[in-house]
Amino acid sequence: MRSPKDFFRPLAVGAPEPPREIPVRPSRMIHFFPASNPKMVAKVPEMAAKVDILLANLEDGVPASDKEAARAGLIQVGKAWDHPDTQLWTRVNSLDSPWVLDDLMAAVTEIGDKLDVIMIPKVEGPEDIHYVDRLVAQLEARAGLSRPILLHAILETARGVANVEEICGASPRMQGLSLGPADLAANRRMKTTRVGGGHPGYLVRQDPPGDDIHAERAIYQQDLWHYTLARMVDACVAHGILPFYGPFGDIKDTVACEDQFRNAFLLGCVGAWSLHPVQIDIAKKVFSPSPEDVAHARRVIAAMGDGTGAVMLDGKMEDDASVKQCKVMVELAEQLAAKDPELAEVYRQAGVLDG
Repeated sequence: MRSPKDFFRPLAVGAPEPPREIPVRPSRMIHFFPASNPKMVAKVPEMAAKVDILLANLEDGVPASDKEAARAGLIQVGKAWDHPDTQLWTRVNSLDSPWVLDDLMAAVTEIGDKLDVIMIPKVEGPEDIHYVDRLVAQLEARAGLSRPILLHAILETARGVANVEEICGASPRMQGLSLGPADLAANRRMKTTRVGGGHPGYLVRQDPPGDDIHAERAIYQQDLWHYTLARMVDACVAHGILPFYGPFGDIKDTVACEDQFRNAFLLGCVGAWSLHPVQIDIAKKVFSPSPEDVAHARRVIAAMGDGTGAVMLDGKMEDDASVKQCKVMVELAEQLAAKDPELAEVYRQAGVLDG
């Protein structure tokens, strides 16, 4: 076991010092694009202007025959990258694949100065992060980078969920975690073929009226992912890193996508994946506090004065815990408005944003 004194020391001579705190930047959506597709690569400047995070995907969804093209597309995007308000990420291939070593070497040594985060799929334990951590440090030293590249893990196996706390604390590079519901469902042998979202068979039913079990009863569909998502959020927050909901695969069902994203937002996630342009606006809407919530939060903060004691506001008791909740809402709104002019205008028209 490494001494706590060594935790923030570089893992390679000449590598940059690891971060002591993960920067919190607007991260409402991680928008995926296939880096192997020249048409999508050409659209990067347009996409980058619309999203908080743009991710060049090298892994699932990219055929084996296109892996080298995807890697070349990432390098092309990185070398031309000039979008300081948008984060550039990539998802490399899994650690047991024949492509991941070349992915990491190319990403770090050729565009490491432009790359914010490397997403690692199918992380099952801290040893996976330790391997990538050391390798990235060596590559950073080779490339002469002055800023460390962060790591983001996807929970896609039962073992990964069981080890989630250890994964979160495995390296100071850890930026956050995403839930990978499709691979996790397969690994758990869950009986669903959906990519995220609920399932009509996962439900609770109202008790029968009297003894008539055949009488009509109300049915309430439940959330398959509530336990896993809540556990992931707690582990991330405990280690000062950021939780994200992953993909919602039914592109046409925008209503259910919004519901799933909102559940994740309410539980504490900072964003979700967007797999199609239609999901970008959903993520912007859901992961941005509403003007009504910001207005209420400001009223509570103003009424509480120095933040101690308790007050009654609209018939509800507000105390120091309320102020903490409200400050989370207001600080997030201000941070997002600084990046998103359209959102800033919405807040200004509602009278909840200064300036």
